[in-house]
Amino acid sequence: MLHRKIYQLSREGTEVWIYLRDQGRWLERTRIIEVEGDLVTVRYETEDDDEICAWEEMVRLESIGSVTRRLSSVPRGRTSVSDLLISDDCPEAERIQDHHVSD
Repeated sequence: MLHRKIYQLSREGTEVWIYLRDQGRWLERTRIIEVEGDLVTVRYETEDDDEICAWEEMVRLESIGSVTRRLSSVPRGRTSVSDLLISDDCPEAERIQDHHVSD
């Protein structure tokens, strides 16, 4: 099942976060480039001091412990829920309630 999901994510081309359980580390903001057999080719960037490095790695499918992706994001600095853009067809029961407490 993981193999199918990883293949699907590679077709979508979305950024994912991959946990490599054998190395105990996360690959953040990664794109799955190719899935061939039990090898998964991923591409990601790291930032060190003044340098941005692009990496491409091949990892074994069995090394992957978790794959997550960002469903949405909210810009920082928002003071209330009323500032968020909400779709007109969003049901009232599913809307975020404003629990902002003023100081």
